[in-house]
Amino acid sequence: MKPFKLRIGLLAGTGAVLFGIAAPATADTLREALSQAYTSNPSLQAARAQQRGIDETVPIEKAAGLPSVTSDTTYTEFIKKSDNSFTSPDRALSSQIQLGVPLYSGGAVKNSVKAAKTRVEAGQANLRGTESAIFSQVVAAYMGVILNEAIVELRRNQVDVLGVNLRATRDRFEIGDLTRTDVAQSQARLSLAEGDARTASANLAAARETYIRLVGSPPGVLAPPPPLPNLPDSAENAVVVALDSNPDIIAAREEAEAAKYDINVAGSGRLPKVSLYSQAGYNDYFGTLGGAIAGDVAQSEKSAQVGARLSLPLFQGGRPAAQRRQAQAFANAAMESEIAAERDVIAQARAAYTSWLAASDLIASSQVAVDAAELSLEGVRAENTVGNRTILDILDAEQELLSARVRLVTARRNAYVAGFTLLAAMGRAEARDLGLDGGVLYDPQTNYERVRGKWFDWDDDPAPVAKSTRTVDTAVQDGEIPAK
Repeated sequence: MKPFKLRIGLLAGTGAVLFGIAAPATADTLREALSQAYTSNPSLQAARAQQRGIDETVPIEKAAGLPSVTSDTTYTEFIKKSDNSFTSPDRALSSQIQLGVPLYSGGAVKNSVKAAKTRVEAGQANLRGTESAIFSQVVAAYMGVILNEAIVELRRNQVDVLGVNLRATRDRFEIGDLTRTDVAQSQARLSLAEGDARTASANLAAARETYIRLVGSPPGVLAPPPPLPNLPDSAENAVVVALDSNPDIIAAREEAEAAKYDINVAGSGRLPKVSLYSQAGYNDYFGTLGGAIAGDVAQSEKSAQVGARLSLPLFQGGRPAAQRRQAQAFANAAMESEIAAERDVIAQARAAYTSWLAASDLIASSQVAVDAAELSLEGVRAENTVGNRTILDILDAEQELLSARVRLVTARRNAYVAGFTLLAAMGRAEARDLGLDGGVLYDPQTNYERVRGKWFDWDDDPAPVAKSTRTVDTAVQDGEIPAK
């Protein structure tokens, strides 16, 4: 099987054959819609920010194993002294500084850092999944606009055809060639068609609003989508690729691995801890210490200590064991979730492949139905002129042709969406696969590399600023068809 690459296929205008029409020269393309969503969709931007937050768990966990320095300074005024105190000071300044260096923590720091790094990898996989899901929604919205525009045109054309039929029926009624029943049938079909056209317009407006929600701007004249290249030739091949590349499986696998480290972190609570410490202090009594003998007493003093500390927990009421059992249970849950994710991906890949095949086959059968319905309508009209067919027969034939055309454009839309969904299930529907324009692609690893070794307490990032676009100023969408 050939490698799965979507880079070449998503070039504007190459998919005009999908709907059998030429792409307008100034049309918006699917690639442009995906690029815009990639840079401005708020759900995707939020997922990236969330991942940057997950990146910070690594330096947070590392901090527990680094030296810590603290200082305390106190100034005191003794406004009321004991009557029996003859040497206590009137005021005092006390300052201390402490340095702590952890040497051994029972493996808590080491395993916490490993768990954090593993969850960063899981988060990056989840970000890939979010990206793929957003793109799938954009493709469905893009195709939804094209589909509903096609249906609106078909419905309105049907209204025009039935309007001509009604006028012709009335003319023939006037000369006694047809009955009032024929006129009523034509009128009823026209009224139904007008109602269907209004419903189609409303559906088109809703489809355009969905497009705005995902892409960030109203759709213009949309070009036919490009063909989807390198789709698998069997469901088995789709599953093989999905098991290796689907981000949901990767994320679940990394979460299960991180949960194993959590077991060791929880178990460290009952192990000894060793650290070094040092402390230096300074006290100044401003010449007020000693009362009458102040001249014989030092008015300031310095002190320093250094040592090692061993902390050995003896009994904690069963808390460490409960925490370890809890971590084991959570790890077991993560393992089961990994299998569940695997099942879901297998089902998604197989179902998407089957849906894509079915929709593709339906295109062929629907095209046959359209051709047959066109021929049937032509024959019914010809037979009506010689009195072998009624007006109702013509109306039924026109309705069958319309239904066949709607099924055809719907099948084309469904086949394309199913094909992209299949690529998404296989882990092949992300920005790195689509070759999107618009600058350097977002790489979550870049931020992780930037922050993972930071240790300075004042190394802040700039204040957060929203990057996605707002849609409050976009116009309310309608069901009109833009000029092409």
